[in-house]
Amino acid sequence: MNPTALLKDAFTGPGAVTRLAGAALLVTTLAAQHPHPAFERARAKDLFSLIPNWKFFAPNPATHDYHYLYRTLDENRETSAWVELDLIQHRRMSQAFWFASRRSEKAVFDICTAIIKSIAKGEDPTDSPGFRVLAEFVRRQIRDSARVSQVRGFQFAVVRAAGHDNAEDPEVLYVSTYQAMSPASPGFLKAA
Repeated sequence: MNPTALLKDAFTGPGAVTRLAGAALLVTTLAAQHPHPAFERARAKDLFSLIPNWKFFAPNPATHDYHYLYRTLDENRETSAWVELDLIQHRRMSQAFWFASRRSEKAVFDICTAIIKSIAKGEDPTDSPGFRVLAEFVRRQIRDSARVSQVRGFQFAVVRAAGHDNAEDPEVLYVSTYQAMSPASPGFLKAA
């Protein structure tokens, strides 16, 4: 068969309507993924949600990394140097298929995002559940790595960096007040 006959058969032969509908759906789906608002028209007219949105899982993808640092206050009221928590594991090939250990890293990232959003609104995050979870997470990291008997309290900071992009300097987004190592006595560091 010659190419003209094949093309004509594709548009007029058996199954042509299905092929045309599939091709139209494919082109519309690809166009709808473009971030420009002009490409959203097809999705706005899609009453039955036939056009998939691949941005569903990351509508606002992360463009920065959060780094978590802490410093401790000992019994002599001396403050240690800032120590960075190393949450990001080095990636292995098997993690392309199963990476359950990344869930805690992702949870800390999501909690931090919620805290930063509340700060941006002018709210004090220290009474929020997210703050308490993050403070307890840092507390656990300190207990696992330090001489806890000498640590009276700690302070943590959240720093945003552009990852591998060295053109942008890291930015300190939040520095907490000192937190007690033993959360049962919440006001003991007020005079510190």
